[in-house]
This record gives sequence, structure tokens and C-alpha cells, in this order.
Amino acid sequence: MKRLEKLPAEETLKFLHKVVDSVCGRAYPRYQDYNTVWNLTEWMEVLEQAATYFKCTVGADLSDEEALQQLSELSSDSQKAVVTCLKARKPDIRHALIERTNAISSAQLQDFDWQLKLALSSDKLSMLQMPLLNLDLDVSENGDMKQYSIEMNKEELQNLLSALEAANKVVLQLK
Repeated sequence: MKRLEKLPAEETLKFLHKVVDSVCGRAYPRYQDYNTVWNLTEWMEVLEQAATYFKCTVGADLSDEEALQQLSELSSDSQKAVVTCLKARKPDIRHALIERTNAISSAQLQDFDWQLKLALSSDKLSMLQMPLLNLDLDVSENGDMKQYSIEMNKEELQNLLSALEAANKVVLQLK
């Protein structure tokens, strides 16, 4: 999140609210609006780190002090912007996380398939050489089979694996 400080202070809060909008299933911030601040690699990192921070902080129900401790590497202005956005949008983030959890818990996984590929869709992305995982899920919802295709980078895959391990522990405790 240290790269967040490259953004002018007056723009930081606006950017963070756009990130929260994306977490809530609305429009993502546009790279074109920030390409003078970050290059494409930095942009992807800042976007992912900010979204992960909001999801993890609200998902773990951290106190304000604990949430602030996670931002120790940032300047006080950046910390203030992040905490202000977090406090204002915590209900929205919590609602989005609950909606995703409910959608996942009401579905039953029937089958899955995966493949690893290298993102090469444009000049700038090909320079990143970012490995991506394509995960295809066959899910049974109310008797209907639906297919979902998810593309994840390494960090998103690690988050998914951590969430699945945590869910497995809960299931084992319930038995």
C-alpha cells in the first residue's frame, strides 16, 4: 500500500471510495484516470492491495486500532484517508462480503477444472508475465447446474486457498 502515497493527498480518498465501489460489485477505478501516477504494474498492485485491505479488515472485524496498525508504513495523511474511507464504507463492504458468502454457501460444487496460463493480451500486460489461473466451477444451485469461470492471479489464488482452509477447519469443528 506504500505506493498509495504517490497519489496526491486530495485524490486519495476519492480513489479509495472507487476501490470500495469495486469491492461492492460496482465499477472499478479506471487506469486511464491514474496512469500519470502509477505505471500498469504499480496500478494493479495498488488496486489489489487496497481491495484486499478493505475486505480483510472488514471480514476479520478488526477494531479501528487494529485496522490502523495494518497501515503503519503509510504517512499520516494516507492513513487518515484509508481509515476515513473504511469507517464510512464499512457497512457497504460488510454487506458485499455477506452477499458473496451467501451466494457461495447456497451453492454446491459439483466439479472443477483448472489451467495455468500467462497473460499476454496486450503489449503492457505481456511485459508483466503474470501467471493466471483459470478455474472453472460446475455449481448446482436449486437443482440447476451453472458454470462459473474465474481467473485469478497468484495473490488471489493464495487468498482463495486460505479461505478454503479456514472453511474446512470450521466444517471439521462442526462434525
